[in-house]
Amino acid sequence: MRRLIVPAYAVWLLLLAAVYFTMPPSTLAAFVWLAIGLSSTTAVLVGVRLNEPSQPRPWLLLAGAVLAYAAADAVYYFGEGITPLGDGVFLDDLLYAVMFVLLMAALLQFGRPAARGALLDALIVMCGVGLLTWIVLVQPRTDGPVTDDLSHLTSIIYPIADVVILAAVTRLIRALNVSASILLLIVGTVGLLVSDAVYRAANLGFTLGDLVGIGWFLFYACFGLAALLPSMRTLTEPPKLRVRDTTPLSITLLTVSALIPPAVLFFEAVTNPPVQDGVVIAVACAAMGILVLTRLAGVGRKLQSQFSRERGLRRVSTSLVSAADTKDVGAALKAGIAQLIPADVPHRAILLEPPVPEPLRALRDDQILPAAALPEWLAQRVLPHPSAMAAPLVLPDRPGGDGQVGVLLIGAPERVLRAIRESVQALTAQAALAVDRIQLGQELLRRNNEEYFRALVHNTADVILILDDDDRVRYASPSATAMFGTAGIIGMPLLDLVDPDSRAQAGTELRAVRLTGSLARPPAAGLARDTGDWTVRGPNGPAVQAEASWRDLRTDPAVQGIVVTLRDVTEQRRLERELTHRAYHDALTGLPNRALFAERLQQALAHADQNLTVVGVLLLDLDDFKIVNDTLGHNLGDELLIGVSHRLAELLRHRDMAARLGGDEFAVIIEDAADLAAVEDVAARVVTAFREPLPVQGQLVNGSVSVGVATNAEAADSAELLRHADLALYVAKGEGKGQWRRYQPDLHTAITERLTLRTELDAAVTGDQLDVEYQPIVALSSGRTVGFEALVRWNHPTRGRLLPHAFIDLAEESGLVEPIGEWVLRNAIEAADSWQHNGRVHRPYVSVNVSAWQFRNSAFADRVLSGLADRGLAPGLLMLEITESLLVRDDDRLWRDLARLRQAGVRIAIDDFGTGYSSLSYLRAVPLDVLKIDRQFTSTIAASAKQRALVDGIVRLAHTLGLEVIAEGIETSAESTLLTVLGCPYGQGYLFAKPLPLTETYTWLARH
Repeated sequence: MRRLIVPAYAVWLLLLAAVYFTMPPSTLAAFVWLAIGLSSTTAVLVGVRLNEPSQPRPWLLLAGAVLAYAAADAVYYFGEGITPLGDGVFLDDLLYAVMFVLLMAALLQFGRPAARGALLDALIVMCGVGLLTWIVLVQPRTDGPVTDDLSHLTSIIYPIADVVILAAVTRLIRALNVSASILLLIVGTVGLLVSDAVYRAANLGFTLGDLVGIGWFLFYACFGLAALLPSMRTLTEPPKLRVRDTTPLSITLLTVSALIPPAVLFFEAVTNPPVQDGVVIAVACAAMGILVLTRLAGVGRKLQSQFSRERGLRRVSTSLVSAADTKDVGAALKAGIAQLIPADVPHRAILLEPPVPEPLRALRDDQILPAAALPEWLAQRVLPHPSAMAAPLVLPDRPGGDGQVGVLLIGAPERVLRAIRESVQALTAQAALAVDRIQLGQELLRRNNEEYFRALVHNTADVILILDDDDRVRYASPSATAMFGTAGIIGMPLLDLVDPDSRAQAGTELRAVRLTGSLARPPAAGLARDTGDWTVRGPNGPAVQAEASWRDLRTDPAVQGIVVTLRDVTEQRRLERELTHRAYHDALTGLPNRALFAERLQQALAHADQNLTVVGVLLLDLDDFKIVNDTLGHNLGDELLIGVSHRLAELLRHRDMAARLGGDEFAVIIEDAADLAAVEDVAARVVTAFREPLPVQGQLVNGSVSVGVATNAEAADSAELLRHADLALYVAKGEGKGQWRRYQPDLHTAITERLTLRTELDAAVTGDQLDVEYQPIVALSSGRTVGFEALVRWNHPTRGRLLPHAFIDLAEESGLVEPIGEWVLRNAIEAADSWQHNGRVHRPYVSVNVSAWQFRNSAFADRVLSGLADRGLAPGLLMLEITESLLVRDDDRLWRDLARLRQAGVRIAIDDFGTGYSSLSYLRAVPLDVLKIDRQFTSTIAASAKQRALVDGIVRLAHTLGLEVIAEGIETSAESTLLTVLGCPYGQGYLFAKPLPLTETYTWLARH
């Protein structure tokens, strides 16, 4: 029945139209025309009833507009002269006005909410057509004689109303997708507007036939048909997002509308100059320009938004391709929704995995649902939004019928959900493919795993055993042969295969499994497992350390026994023991390292607290180890460290522990000492023992140590104990080599003073507190002065005049020895230059001590020669004294610098000969001129025949090598006489003179 309504309505209207347009004007024709209008009104109302649009109000307004128009036509035909509101006001005009208002209201409510672009397009068309209407229809009436004010105003308002109606239709075209109902509405409205325009133009002098009524007929017929068609429902639904914001038709319409003002201006300028409607045209052009620019800006923003959205969707697509599980898919979808929805709009996105709750399970297309239609727990997750979009992830061609693999639920404002609908469809389609790929991969993995584990039992190196109720082996995997030997083990008790050392443990564990299903917890669902290490041995196989795990499968019909898995971990456990040893022991010496030392010290302190015993810590540092390493090589240095570790271990009790903390630093823990004296005794024995050189690679090397001692009597914990020992070691090293010191509370004061002195020395270098004194070097046979040794002094503001031994060690620690040495060298050269002008035949030289720090500087030799050249001093009047430790450095650059200085004429002396590492090979190879005998030899030659013989040997050695000899520290005439007898030509010491200020050297030279 419903399907016949539309054809019946169409046939009925066609019959009425045929009657109306074929008969002459008459009262009967007016009744036929009224029947057409009423039929249209009835059709609209019937369409609302049949099709039930979501918003019927626009259609009811449309029915009212048609009825008002039909009523106005009836009044026009049957009620001439009716002026119910006074002269000049006709009822038909009022009804026509009502029709325009109702029609405008209906058209504006269709397709809401409309896009901003559609509204701008409508305004552009309205401006263009409105200008044309004004010039063609309105302007002639405003220029003509006014006979009736209200009638005159009505004739102006009608064309303007038509333009507004046209703009509303244009908005409708842009806002809604094409359907039969919207096309019929457009045709009907255009017919109405065209007939109105022709009619009004005819009133201006044009003569047309009754064909003008065709447009009005189309208005009636098309409006009724539009309401009867089912597609009328789409006009009151929110419009879907349009993929294309513009079409060729819309661009053409906008272009024609935009060209109307300039075309009219051109036409009037050519046909009727000057232009009569310039103001109107200018206003229209300005309005048109503003609207077009606004429209272009909106198109640009929309394009930018689309580009940004497409980039976001591409990133989401990439994430979906790389997703490893459904959690990754959900995260990618949430990121995609965040890209689609504006940042200032709150939203929620949830990916529901199967089983999906009702009513979402049957969805195949996306739907916007009220939150109340969802299960309560889901509605809570989309709050505070009253509606949500449910977008199913569907695979339409999936075998098995149900292609839904999930549902994406999005909570957001409804207008936003409708705007992103098509993009969400694209996202869910890709997500469905990603989920399908993940599920296929998981299924393949599951099947592969089944095949893998089936083959694993037959090919794994692990031994799988199934035990009967009496713990006999009922089944053994093929790999049992490798662990237990070739003899069969089926039927043997498992405990017979376990080594006696592990048998009790294995028996206890198996009994516990049978009683409780697990060692550590009650059985769960009949299954339990645990692990342990057993040593197993077959009838003819070797002992194997195995990691045993068991599982109670006695309730499983396919197994009915205890499953024991044995894994050979013999090599693994050996490596673990080796790695553990390496983690806690020094790789070079084999001694415990810092980590094990700290752990053992904690244990010793805890034991001492319980038993009220003494724990002592010794920190050892090798003296001059860096020199040994640099001069004799790192290999020999490593051998020396190994020798030190062996000797140290031999000196300790079995319960004490020696450790290497790093580099040349060792430590000792003395446990259960009787008292403090026992700890000090160990320290003294260690220092004494290491005074004896150590044999390394066929030679004896000095291995003396400095030791710092601390006990738990002065420390609350291990950290404080180590700090105390470190402080004691610092003091021991500062007071000389080969000594030990125990921590005392007053050590803090001594160390503070030392650090203060070090800071003051830094200020002394730049504060003019240093001075140089010169000790004469004389010929022993005649007493004539041949030179001076430059000796630095520190005029301390509060401590007085300090000699080098009080601050040189500090200078070496801080690196100040290099600038101090440079300053002394510069002053010594200036002093030597001043001595050359006293008229002496034999000009004295100056001897300067040079540290290893200075020689490390590659520019040192250049500075020496530059200083001599600046003062014009002959190089032969400068002698540089170097130590034996510097002499034996394996440094080619150092030797080249020495050779270069000596070739230039500078003399080189070895200072304190006999106290270090010198050997004949070095004396032959190094370019030397002078050998200085240390004071410890010269001071004892008068009382010791052995020392006298030793000095005699040194002098003879020097003569053999062509070296001059200078004896230091001569204080008595007996020493001077003996040295002269032994052939030593030169000497210095307090017997001749103390070190002199520079001003006194001139008086000395005048007398000597």
